[in-house]
Formats: sequence, structure tokens, C-alpha cells
Amino acid sequence: MTDSRDDQQFELHDAKTAAAGVIDRLRETLQKYWGYEQFRPLQQEAMTAALTGHDSVVVLPTGGGKSLCYQAPALCMPGLAIVVSPLISLMKDQVDALRSLGVPAAYANSSLTMDEQRGVEDDARQGRIKLLYLAPERLLTERTLRLLQAIPVSLIAVDEAHCVSMWGHDFRPEYRQLSRLQSLFPQLAIQALTATASPQVREDIAEQLQLREPKMLLGSFDRPNLVYRVQRRCDLFGQVTEVIDRYRGESGIIYCISKREVNELCRKLVQQGVRARPYHADLTGEDRHRFQEEFIKDRIEVIVATVAFGMGIDKPDVRFVIHAGMPKSIEHYQQESGRAGRDGLEAECCLFYSGQDFFVWKRILDGPQAENLDQSLAALNRMTQYCQSVICRHRTLVAHFGQQLPGDSCGACDVCRGDLEEVEDPTTIGQKILSCVLRLRQQYGGDYTAKVLIGSKEQRIVDKGHDRLSTYGLLGNVQKGTVRDWIEQLVEQGFLVKSGEYHMLEVTDQGRRLLQRDVTPRLLQAAPATKSKRPRHLPDDDSWQDVDRGLFEELRRLRRDVASRLGVPAYMVFGDATLRDVARRQPTSLEDFRQCHGVGDKKLADFGDQFLAEVVSYDPPGD
Repeated sequence: MTDSRDDQQFELHDAKTAAAGVIDRLRETLQKYWGYEQFRPLQQEAMTAALTGHDSVVVLPTGGGKSLCYQAPALCMPGLAIVVSPLISLMKDQVDALRSLGVPAAYANSSLTMDEQRGVEDDARQGRIKLLYLAPERLLTERTLRLLQAIPVSLIAVDEAHCVSMWGHDFRPEYRQLSRLQSLFPQLAIQALTATASPQVREDIAEQLQLREPKMLLGSFDRPNLVYRVQRRCDLFGQVTEVIDRYRGESGIIYCISKREVNELCRKLVQQGVRARPYHADLTGEDRHRFQEEFIKDRIEVIVATVAFGMGIDKPDVRFVIHAGMPKSIEHYQQESGRAGRDGLEAECCLFYSGQDFFVWKRILDGPQAENLDQSLAALNRMTQYCQSVICRHRTLVAHFGQQLPGDSCGACDVCRGDLEEVEDPTTIGQKILSCVLRLRQQYGGDYTAKVLIGSKEQRIVDKGHDRLSTYGLLGNVQKGTVRDWIEQLVEQGFLVKSGEYHMLEVTDQGRRLLQRDVTPRLLQAAPATKSKRPRHLPDDDSWQDVDRGLFEELRRLRRDVASRLGVPAYMVFGDATLRDVARRQPTSLEDFRQCHGVGDKKLADFGDQFLAEVVSYDPPGD
């Protein structure tokens, strides 16, 4: 009789062997199609869950490789993988990218003719495609369900899964219908994926989709390749063009709160010679589509847009994202700024805000269609605090999603890299501000208090007699915006608190200790402007190490020509990360070229000869 311990050892050995086999298949697939040698964080766990039939909620930041978590398993399994996606443009971009890699994929939506839709259905029946992208409404039609129940289906991936939750930042009622999937396809693993989800939203996703004991796979929300900068808005056009000038010839997105601001800023940029286009809801669908295509295919450099733009964009080489006004929540900011640097290379995120942004959003949120107003205003307050914070931007963002950032300094935000500096004698400055709040009987907000402190001659200050206060003009040599920032920094550190509907300032017990000089606040202000045009300490040392920049530019030129000839976005030929690796390795054979990052079998066959010839013929300047 066999010892039960021997049986357990055999079972354990078999389980390990099976797991190793699964991982080996995934590695081979990544290498064959994408040219990747290794998994990104959590990809292996997410892919393995899908392959072994486990439901999962996968939360990875934009640029963290979420799509691969279902695309690679789909190629390792028999049958057709269903991908639920909310936007036509997003489906098209992903399918085009997959086809460029040699992956048989398709989508079915209203952009197709009836004959084209029947062709997709026939391909699905005949097993000629491995991934099919559908909107939630189309997936749950009787026609589609009959089709899927008649063919082998491998898995179901619900992309942008935060749309299913009312607690999410982009709730879509049609996503709630997906709760039927569990009963319709009880044998399949369902994978829910999103880039931004608080603990509450993650739990709600699992509940609404009725997932069975799902694996919660939560990646780091930090994007270390992004540099975050926040400045008070003073000369918006000058601030915007300063960023654009650092990235001439590169792709960037500028977000504005209103359509009027979009049109005005875009017009000024075009007058300055910037290849820019607007994007907002008042444009015709044809114009929006055309401008988006021009941006994706690098015919223009900059899109100036309302937040209506971006969710369907799968462009990895956006080098900067500018917010010309404060977003309405940290979740929105994380998603919108996260459209920069999706290729993992360095990128910059600049936010230019004003105290008025809060009231603009409040007016919008309190409109006729207002829902969950208290929740929306709480999110807006958290975003305001982020703008006025003196704490590391990376640390603040990941903390919002329940995570901690290791180390003392991120080295990639204005707070940590020296764009802001500590003021001399913050105790005295803090005392002056708190004293003014008390002299105003704690009945005014931050903006009014700042005006009194700088000695404003505004009529209502004179009418109220506040120009005769002992604290009037105490900070008369400082810009109002700087004083306003200091007030918010004192609020954040607990020396002041805001109360009531109008956010009147009140001095806390901690503030009274400051008035007694028992504690010291930390107050920051903008550091003197440097001569350097490019921000210091961009996290790009590794990505540029040993790269021949002259060869890189020649490869970019070749890529642009090839993409233009084929009518596809440049990144679908090769991404910047691949071109940098080619310019670093400088391969001399197709076999060597195949070892470069991001070069799979199909890309090697399609473009290897042309790009290898460029490398071999390259003559460095000065040689």
C-alpha cells in the first residue's frame, strides 16, 4: 500500500510541474508574439489565474501591461477569448496592434457593416480568431449569446472594470448587465481589469460581477517613470509652451476643464506653430475621429481636450500630459496623467491649477444631472489638497489607493527634486497667517485672508475696515498665490481647519501651539528658475544608458517613413523602447535583431531587414 505522504509528495510534484509548464508556455508566447523576455509585476499571477480557471480582479496602473494579462493566456488556450471593452476606438487600436503582431483578433461593433459583422461571426465559428472585443450591450444580445454558447470560449476579460461600480470614477450602467456572465458561462474564468480602483471599488467589482472567490491581484499604483509637477496657474500659456518646448516633435495631451478653454488654448498654440488639434463634445463625430487619428499617427504633436478624450487611446509614446486646470478627483488625475509614458520610458505630468477650479467643478457637479454630490465634493476636496500639498506627489497618489511608497524620496516630483524649497523662518510666517485669521474673527476663507495679508486695496477689504487690522499687509512683499499656498500648507499640517460651506479658516489647538512657537511648520515655495530647459532628475538614466542617440533618431525617421507608407501609427511598427534597445545593442544580424526588446516573430519578418540595414549602414558623426 502506498504511504499517504508519498501520494501527497507526488501530488505536490505534479502541481509544481504543471505550474512550471503553464509559465513556460506563457514565456514562449510572450517571446514569440511580443518579443518580451520577462513578465512585468503581477502579470504572471494574473495570466496563471486565467489559465487555471480562477476568477480575478487585476488592478495594474496604466502602462502596467494589463492587456497582456488576458491576451497571452488567450493564445495559450483552445477556443475564443471574449474581451469586454467600453469604446469603439479602444477596441480598434487593440485589435490593430494585435494583428500587427500576428495575433488573430477582431471586434464587433456599430462601426462595421452587416456583412463585416457576419464575417466576424463566421471567423469565430470557424476558429479563425483568438480574441473577440465586444461592448457589454452587444455581448449580452441574444444573437451574440447564441453564437458564444455554440463555440468553445476560453475566458472572459472585462476591461475598464471600474465602470461596473457606482463608487468608481467612470460608472456606466450598461456594465451592470455583466452580472449575468457568471450564470451564462459558469465554467469560464472571468478576469476583471482596471487601472484605478480604491478598496471599495475593488470589492464592488467582485460583487457586481458575481465573481467566485476571486484572486485580488493588486499591483503598485506608482508610475516611477513619470515626473509630477504642480504649479499655481499664473501665465497659463507661458507655462504650457514651456513644457511643449521641452518636447518638440514628441506627443503630448493637454486637458482643460471647459470647451471654451480648449478652443482658445488650441488656437494660440497653432498660431505659435505647434501642430495641435482640439477635442471636445461639441465637435462632430467625424472631426473627433479625424483629430484622434492624426494624433495617433503622429501627424500632429498635441491634442488639447476636455476629459472626453483619452479613454480609448492606446498610444504608448505620449511624453507629456498637461492639466490646464485641476481634475475633479485623484482617480481621474491618475488615469488622465497615466496616459503619459505607457511605454515605460520617462514622461512628464504637469498640473497648473487655480483656487477657482474648485468652484468651477462645484458648479458643474451641482448641475441638473447631479448624483452623489457629497461624494463628488469630497473627491474634489482631496484633489485640491493634492494640488496644495507639500508631500511627495508619488507618495500622495499611492497613499490614496491604500499603498505606501518605499524610500525617503521618489526623485521624480517637484517636491522631491528641488523645484520647491523651504522658506526661511516658517514659524514667523505661520504666526503672521494665523494671527490674521484670528483678527478676521475666523469668519473668512483662504483667498480673502491672503488678500488682507498682502495688503490688497480691494474695495470690500476697505469697506469692512480690514485695511486697519494690525495684520494687514504683513506679507506685502510676497505674491498672493504664494501666501495662498502657505495657508493651504498650514491646513494640511493641522494648524488651520476649514469649516462650513464657505471653508472659513479656524485656528486649531496645534495652531495655537505654533503661535506660542512650540512647534514649527514646513512651508515651501517655488525655487528660483534654473537655466536648464529640461526638468532635472528625470528618471531616464537607465533607459538612455549606452544608447547611440544619433542612431536612435535615424531609426525614428525610418519608423516614421514605414508607418506613413503603411498608414499605421508609428508605435505599431516599433515602440520607442525597442528603438532605444536597437540603438544600444546595434545588432549585425537578424538573429541578433530578434533579441532586442519588443521584437517578435511577425515584427522581425515584416521590418527586420529594413531596420537592420539602417543599423549596419549607420555612420556616426565624427567617425
